[in-house]
Amino acid sequence: MLARLNAPADTWELIWAWVGRVLVVNLGLAVTNLPLLLALSVVDRPWRSPVFFAVLSLGLGPSLAAAFAHLHGDPFVRSYRRHFARAALRWSVVVAGLGILAADVVALHDADPGALLVPMLAVLAVLLLAAGVLWLAMLPLHHPGGARGALWVAVRRWPLSLLSLTVLAAAAAAVNQAPVAGLATVPGCALLVAWHNSRVALTT
Repeated sequence: MLARLNAPADTWELIWAWVGRVLVVNLGLAVTNLPLLLALSVVDRPWRSPVFFAVLSLGLGPSLAAAFAHLHGDPFVRSYRRHFARAALRWSVVVAGLGILAADVVALHDADPGALLVPMLAVLAVLLLAAGVLWLAMLPLHHPGGARGALWVAVRRWPLSLLSLTVLAAAAAAVNQAPVAGLATVPGCALLVAWHNSRVALTT
């Protein structure tokens, strides 16, 4: 058993380096999205205030881009400042699109064509969210593709996109159930998976 744990020093250094990056990502996400976290802890039913929480969720864009950049090897704070404007703009487009799709789902839920259109709108929302994650990942990679490129990659590499969204959704659920423990451990690990999948999808 001890022989199995006797890994080379370089391996342990690499492991601890990634652990440190994940912890920095967790701290950075918590600090940069503190208003959103406080609102979620106070409001019992956030879905009843969609506009308010949509505005607060705009801060997720720059923090996600900074997290990807930090996992890529850049300092979190410097990356947050560097990518803030473009990440905020890109994420605003994603949030606006999701808001429009959500409003359409609510309006068509009880209508006659709702049985056909609502599933299609849900698929479009998932596709938009997957493309949004890739669009943010393009910033630290200096990828020349734009929104259409991110959408194309999300469709073409749909298994990776679906895996990333599943892991991120599971992380969000874990944080919702145990905020303190979840924020300290889960988001960075989920973003590490999402970053790896996004980098593979964008570079191949």
